Amino acid sequence: MSAMKSGMARNTARKHLRQADPTEQKNAPHTWRTRPDPLEGIWGRAAMMLEQAPELEAKMLFEHLGEECPEQAEGGQLRTFQRRVRQWRLKHGGEREVFFTQDPQPGEVLAVDWTDMRALGTTVAGRKLEHLMFHGVLPFSNWEWAVRCRSESLLALRTGLKQSFGRLGKVPRQLLIDNSSTATHRLGSDGERRGFNAEFLSICEHYGIEPRTTNVGCPHENGNCESLHGHFKRRLEQHLLLRGSRDFASDGDYDHFVFEVLEKANALRAKAVSQELAAMRDHTAAELPDYEERMVTVNNNSTVRVHKMTYSVPSNLIGSRIKARIYETRIVLLNGRDELAELPRHGGDRGAVIDYRHVIGWLVRKPGAFAQYRWRECMFPSLAFRAAYDRLCRTQGIDNADKQYLELLRLAASEGTAAVSNTVEELLAQPHGEISAQEVQAMLETYRDLALRVRDRAPLEVSLGEYDALLGDELEEVAI
Repeated sequence: MSAMKSGMARNTARKHLRQADPTEQKNAPHTWRTRPDPLEGIWGRAAMMLEQAPELEAKMLFEHLGEECPEQAEGGQLRTFQRRVRQWRLKHGGEREVFFTQDPQPGEVLAVDWTDMRALGTTVAGRKLEHLMFHGVLPFSNWEWAVRCRSESLLALRTGLKQSFGRLGKVPRQLLIDNSSTATHRLGSDGERRGFNAEFLSICEHYGIEPRTTNVGCPHENGNCESLHGHFKRRLEQHLLLRGSRDFASDGDYDHFVFEVLEKANALRAKAVSQELAAMRDHTAAELPDYEERMVTVNNNSTVRVHKMTYSVPSNLIGSRIKARIYETRIVLLNGRDELAELPRHGGDRGAVIDYRHVIGWLVRKPGAFAQYRWRECMFPSLAFRAAYDRLCRTQGIDNADKQYLELLRLAASEGTAAVSNTVEELLAQPHGEISAQEVQAMLETYRDLALRVRDRAPLEVSLGEYDALLGDELEEVAI
């Protein structure tokens, strides 16, 4: 009756009633096997190999033993073998690295690092945007800021610190950075001892901040920043999905998008950030220039050399010695205070960035130079232009094709690359369409005339009285 009321089996209740001490463990621990060990033939060999190379994976080791003893290592025993290896590691495995949880203090340090953003797949006007992000983090609150850059350079560091401290209005006591060539250089031949670069120290001195680096080969010592790299990218990925497109009209639009995402994330950390700011000192240092300047000479091929890269410039500057103000993502050419041109900066250390608009006027006058022009491939601003040139070569011969194509490029320089490229794509879609500057010009004028007619069309005048009359007729029909 007691067993029925308590929901217990009658046999179990009977056993407890017969037992003198109900708390006594009746059954002995199960220490014997109930069936033969299926791994008996191979486990001795496996244990010996694990002792010699503990990093061996269980599946790979099982497959290897299966090749040596196929009758003793059958595929159905893999899970049993993996469990046995796991038990062996718990008993005999060597020590594993211990990570010590840190307790950061508010306002103590700004940790900085760079992270590659290519995995996001963002584009600007259809062009893939390959870039890094300078990423600064306050470990106590996880406040973060990021600035687009092309490389892990001191110029990128200056730009990132300028924006980070400008957003905060405060400066922490220390700056933590990885032991990379941006901040340090090798001392001696052993490579273990490294000292701070003079320019890096001058940046820290300017802001009155103490420099600090991780140990060589220990990036986990900057773990707060390393960890937030992943969170930052995932947050951007989610906002890109909500946006519905990864393409931006300009670099500035992309930067504005990133800044909005960061501001929303930092707003969630406002309480902890206020503690950080209270512990920091005011940012009173003068603005540190986020550029460097050097004098360059414009060669007779209408180019200049900046940081081992060749850039084309307007031909009217040939022979001039001018000042190049080098930012992280652009180069501004100056004559005194007057801005002469702005060029997009390339992140590499070799090659050329040639804008066809700078030289097309003279190429049209010297069409014979196009065939062997060193930077000829830069004269195809889009795939449509390349396809147009290939068709011209097939239909008109190389010499005449060069002349016709250069006229097309000159038209693109005056009418706009995108407009001419779209029109050329329409002509390429026609199997026997004629491709020439004259034909493209005629089509562009037709489109403009059509747009003007649509724009100048008189506005539609709506008479509400006619609508009321129509509605009245409908009501009468319903009543009938």
